[in-house]
Amino acid sequence: MPGKSVKVVVAAVVAAGALAGCGGQTRVGTAALVGGDRITVTSLDQTVRDWRGQFKDDPVANQIRANSSGLAPGLADQESETDMEGALSLLVNFRVADRVARDAGVSVPDGLADQTTALMDQRGGAGSITLASGLPRSRTRDLARFIATQTAVMQKFGADLGNAQSPLTVQAAQQWGLKFQKAARDMHIKINPRFGRYDAAKVDIGPVVYDLSSAETGTDGA
Repeated sequence: MPGKSVKVVVAAVVAAGALAGCGGQTRVGTAALVGGDRITVTSLDQTVRDWRGQFKDDPVANQIRANSSGLAPGLADQESETDMEGALSLLVNFRVADRVARDAGVSVPDGLADQTTALMDQRGGAGSITLASGLPRSRTRDLARFIATQTAVMQKFGADLGNAQSPLTVQAAQQWGLKFQKAARDMHIKINPRFGRYDAAKVDIGPVVYDLSSAETGTDGA
């Protein structure tokens, strides 16, 4: 299943340098490459700056994030060391989800994303939920589409969307997770070592682990 940042989002909705890696280096200023799609450091920096400015002034977002992370209200915004990694992980996983849908032959109409946004508004506010996930309000539509994509794919796999505890829903969720991991592996995701390393098994960005052959080169050893 998607990593920790995405889990915060799903829980909220339900409850309320140079880049180096496999194949060598890419252009300076790249935060991630996802199936050939480039996320720049500049755009990531701006995304996180926008998020920080909005998040600190949104008490609902702070409460949602605190409830999901186990931090006391008002302390969630102190996790600054993970802001960049969390935002980048979501931006990467948005692209992976699109690949999962394509591989499964599932289309995600705009109407389903609209319905998801409306649901988020009913469960604490779409903008606040987006902020709680670690992204600015401008990314609300992207987040809604991600959730809508998971809903559509799980529905194809036989999920009973009216019963989250149904064996059919649990099985569909497991299939979604496996398809997500496979898509992430197939897309050969590369992360700038400044931000960590993408783990396709966890579909999340974690710390770079250097070995003797890569410690002096700055590569991620992929």
